[in-house]
Amino acid sequence: MKILLLLVVLLSPGWAHAHKPSDSYLTLFADGQALRGQWDIALRDLEYAVGLDADGDGTITWGELKAKQKDVDSYALARLALTTDGKPCKLSATEHLVDDHTDGAYLVLRFDAQCEAAKYATVAVEYSLFFDLDPTHRGLLRVEQAKGSQTGILSPERPRLELRAEGRSKLEQFADYVREGVWHIWIGFDHILFLVSLLLPSVFIAMGKGWQPAEKFGSAFWDVFKVATSFTVAHSITLSLAALSVIQLPSRLVESAIALSVVLAALNNIWPLVHGRRWVVAFGFGLIHGFGFASVLTDLGLPQSALLVALVGFNLGVEIGQLAIIAVFLPLAFALRRSWLYRRLIFIGGSAAIVVVAGIWLVERAFDLKLGLI
Repeated sequence: MKILLLLVVLLSPGWAHAHKPSDSYLTLFADGQALRGQWDIALRDLEYAVGLDADGDGTITWGELKAKQKDVDSYALARLALTTDGKPCKLSATEHLVDDHTDGAYLVLRFDAQCEAAKYATVAVEYSLFFDLDPTHRGLLRVEQAKGSQTGILSPERPRLELRAEGRSKLEQFADYVREGVWHIWIGFDHILFLVSLLLPSVFIAMGKGWQPAEKFGSAFWDVFKVATSFTVAHSITLSLAALSVIQLPSRLVESAIALSVVLAALNNIWPLVHGRRWVVAFGFGLIHGFGFASVLTDLGLPQSALLVALVGFNLGVEIGQLAIIAVFLPLAFALRRSWLYRRLIFIGGSAAIVVVAGIWLVERAFDLKLGLI
């Protein structure tokens, strides 16, 4: 029991409430002469950085936001620098609104940029919002120009992008979304736990009502291949449908269903009901996980010209991220499959810990609660 509680504590910090990682959405409107922008920043992130909830009741009102508006403007604009043809621009806020994204309320900060270059061919963006507080934060950038739209992703590893009048190449944009797909699966802890729940029994063979160690690595590899491929195909389908706005589901429903899928997958390891054809389970729940992956691309509001690049790149990145996890996990699991460490502590104890953590997610997401850590 002590070991189980330790696993729960190790799994819990920072994961408990939201699936979607921290993002802001920065849109620049550039015509070669004037430059203006709109910046959507999550109120939950601003509350953590600046402190908006004055009365501590857990709700941020418009009055509380207005009272802190100067602090918010100073904090945000100090972490964004624009230059045109190498000459700096002075940023000034012009309007403030509140808008709802798939994961909650966002401040909409509109601003003008007064640039030294009257006419320009390049715009450089340097971004550092929340990087000191949350290294997983991303700035999702879209630039609207007369010749079309450009997109990019700003991160602690790549805090600067230079945008040319002729636009960024498709290859550059594709590489951005491949990297983002890899990163998203690695920090998408509910997706990882679902995948791990399906991988844990891959080195076993169902015998009666229990599990026995597999004799050959090939059979374990083939089982993992079918599970991972089914999961990828399924989430690619719904990610594409959601990003294309063909199907839209409420965020709370999607996030709750993802948490439920993790609970059921882990419970099946402890009390196996589905022995064979686990790839079918991976496919069915993968359809739900695809809607979770789509939240980033949907909120970015990608132009039609960038959708195919973003979808293919993001899906490829997710697959690469999954394969990296499998490449580390499977050989170790196969080597340890007969040991007490794997059979009792990792397989049973780990599955039980996953059930507890995902159960907390499920209650929090379904009822919009914050239960805190165990």
